[in-house]
Amino acid sequence: MLIDLDTRRHACDVLAAADKALARAYDHIGIPEWRSADPHFESIARTVTYQLVSTRAASAIWARVLAWSGGKLEPNAVIEAEESDLRGRGLSGPKVRHLKSIATAIENRSLPLDRLSDLSDADARKMLLAVKGIGPWTADIYLMSALGRLDAFPQADVGLMEAYRMLSDAEERDKPKAFLARAETWRPFRAVAAHLLWGYINAVREKSY
Repeated sequence: MLIDLDTRRHACDVLAAADKALARAYDHIGIPEWRSADPHFESIARTVTYQLVSTRAASAIWARVLAWSGGKLEPNAVIEAEESDLRGRGLSGPKVRHLKSIATAIENRSLPLDRLSDLSDADARKMLLAVKGIGPWTADIYLMSALGRLDAFPQADVGLMEAYRMLSDAEERDKPKAFLARAETWRPFRAVAAHLLWGYINAVREKSY
């Protein structure tokens, strides 16, 4: 779900006034692009695929998965697939089992994706986390990108912590717990703060290539 430009601008203004490091990011990149996704199984599956591997490797694996599925990944296709079929596309055994678990939860309605938009952030997150294979980072990314929740926050994201270290000229990154505590000051726009930080670190990396 895409967040409109005026909402992102207002949130960035508020965040820049509250945090000097975020103000530097805002000055550097302007209003960040929003990472939007459709509120479907495929969005969760993509997030699981990208977790804990390099972006380049994940992109290659995801392209092979989509080619295998005919361009669109549906829950029933994953449920019916042999594990070897999915592993042959580059997915690890644990990720295949996670995807099958998530697909099954969606098909049997223990995870009714169409109901999540009616729930609070906390309740929607709780329902996502109840499914084996969906961890905190995956749940938060889904809330942010597919449901457009402005205060969702992928708390242990290394890229966010590194971006903040760079912007604050610190020698070391915050530990995840300390970073989460710092992010409390960014409510109710923690998702916009995340996009500012992602936008900044990606811009720096692109410039270095």
